[in-house]
Amino acid sequence: MNIAATDDAWMARAIALAIREKGDDPANTPIAALVVRQGRLVGAGVNRTAEHCDATAHAEVEALRAAGHEVGDMKIDGATLYTTLQPCGMCTMAAIWAGITRIVYGAGRDQVHKMYFEDRHLSTVDYIRDAFKDDLTLEGGVAAHACARLYYGPHDKVPDEQQANT
Repeated sequence: MNIAATDDAWMARAIALAIREKGDDPANTPIAALVVRQGRLVGAGVNRTAEHCDATAHAEVEALRAAGHEVGDMKIDGATLYTTLQPCGMCTMAAIWAGITRIVYGAGRDQVHKMYFEDRHLSTVDYIRDAFKDDLTLEGGVAAHACARLYYGPHDKVPDEQQANT
């Protein structure tokens, strides 16, 4: 299987996890992430910020925590992080600290409401560049439209009480 087909397959699993655990209503923030190393799933997570009353319980962090427990180390060198939404700065830095060598995401920041990202419009690429990580690659837009349908769109009117970053 080529890398694009592999990425599509893992992203399909991430989308299925998001829908299974959180449904497809954007109000439930159905973000999912997988950590894959050597072709094997070692961690999975969905956004649990509301359920855990924890601002750090993003899907990517939950997946990294699960992967760390699975491999018995905080370092998951050589792994790929698949996520249905372009990761925020916190999640990107967590991936860097975990030794992730590749981040693959579905929907990008231009396909979803601004509430999903920091107000200063820093992107995942900025965090990687600023952390001097030339051994971390970023691939965006895998199953982007399928992922974007899970979230509020750029022009949707989102009630203030549902907006975490604005």
